[in-house]
Amino acid sequence: MTKTKIAAAQLTPVFLNKEKTVKKACEAILEAGAKGAKVIVFPEAFISGYPDWVWLIPNSKGADLNALYVELVENAVTIPDNSTNQLCEAAKQAGISVVMGMHERNSETSGTSLYNSLLFISDEGEITGKHRKLIPTGGERLIWAQGDGSTFKSYDTKAGKIAGLICWENYMPLARNAVYETGAQILAAPTWDKSPNWQQSMQHNAREGGLFVVSTCMAIRKNDIPDEYDFKNLYPEGREWINPGNSCIIDPKGQIIAGPLEAEEGILYADIDLNTITEAKRMFDVVGHYSRPDVFNFSVKTNQK
Repeated sequence: MTKTKIAAAQLTPVFLNKEKTVKKACEAILEAGAKGAKVIVFPEAFISGYPDWVWLIPNSKGADLNALYVELVENAVTIPDNSTNQLCEAAKQAGISVVMGMHERNSETSGTSLYNSLLFISDEGEITGKHRKLIPTGGERLIWAQGDGSTFKSYDTKAGKIAGLICWENYMPLARNAVYETGAQILAAPTWDKSPNWQQSMQHNAREGGLFVVSTCMAIRKNDIPDEYDFKNLYPEGREWINPGNSCIIDPKGQIIAGPLEAEEGILYADIDLNTITEAKRMFDVVGHYSRPDVFNFSVKTNQK
């Protein structure tokens, strides 16, 4: 089968509440599965919310940042744990593959540093892999550690082979090439970027890689952050949406086939045909007949640090 349905979950996490956010994610997984989707992609850092305070609180405010970081770590995910077990059970019940954005503890060592990660779950409810963002952007570097080349992989789903790059990783030409070389047919691109420039770049990446791109961003309002968090008062007065989302799904010819969805929660669906990939690559296959390996060398250091 070359024709299937995929989904992008533009949803709002329950801010810094892992238990409730996972429950909401499981409900969305079941809904998407019931509607016939074979893959669903969630936003960057969906569990349990993007740490937007890094752009608001100066690093001199150590006590404030410490308190927020402690809470963030407490609501982060260890792979595997009870949270991932719930997600896997929902994926199995719905018969859908899941790509979930999350804060991930570095469980292999201290358990107190965080990665910005994507978790890949099969439609049989098995964890197939994860990807850790290579490099956080700007103020994000105060939160997340750096990933490595060992997580550049793609995974089989009933909708096609899927891989993931997180937010501005998608601007990195070599990271994109690494994903293309895995044979990916769908690129999960969870992000915090809702700008027109981002959307244009995702349309370019879809054409460059000859694949479907699922750009998924959380929609979150100022009122979605509980009043106990003082940093919410640093937003301009009268601002309603911290991030309006603008999630979309793009085909290999660079055409938007679902969305963008702005200033509301919802799940986007798109019917896709993998033959569109073959059509797009007839003229330009960046890791095939257009790659010129006699001229260029490309490799990824896949060993962990």
